[in-house]
Amino acid sequence: MSDQHDAAADGDIVAPAPKIPVPDEVAEAVRTILRWAGDDPNREGLLDTPNRVARAWKEYCQGYAEDPAHHLSRVFEEVGGYDEIVLLKDIPFQSHCEHHMAPIIGKASIAYLPQNHVVGISKLARVLHAYARRLQVQERLTAEVADCIWNHLHPRGVAVVVEASHACMTARGVRTPGVGMVTSRMMGTFREDERSRKEVLALMGY
Repeated sequence: MSDQHDAAADGDIVAPAPKIPVPDEVAEAVRTILRWAGDDPNREGLLDTPNRVARAWKEYCQGYAEDPAHHLSRVFEEVGGYDEIVLLKDIPFQSHCEHHMAPIIGKASIAYLPQNHVVGISKLARVLHAYARRLQVQERLTAEVADCIWNHLHPRGVAVVVEASHACMTARGVRTPGVGMVTSRMMGTFREDERSRKEVLALMGY
């Protein structure tokens, strides 16, 4: 197995993929936006912007080509009887709002209460990123991550808390910088038992 493949498996940054071809209609759509915004797509600084924008959006939305559940397909049963909370805290992510296609930048904490097995801890982050790399609303992103873990790991409980800043609010419209939005989804024990819910939220820092 190559060193590059090992790095990719561990979530490290690797060499960028070769540039993909950009369909003419996609590049022209970007030029249309540039003209409509008031600039000249034929000036020197913007000549390659349509191709750059197109490739950037293909990268931003690479989650559409990914099955988040695949990351949970390999589990480990030899955990020495461990049956307490497993938590991955403050996972950074970037997404884009489906209403304005503006950036959503935030962090998520994901916890589950194992039943018979656990999953590699990095896989929780991969599930988050697979959903985040699509056009999103934060509420749906939170629910999708929790539901995926619940349906494929079959734990006793799942807790997901997402905190993010939305450029569609901070950079346009009401233009209120510094505002963060928090969403959560509790399932199983974390929803039904108040003490368990308080414990996991305290571990997350809430």
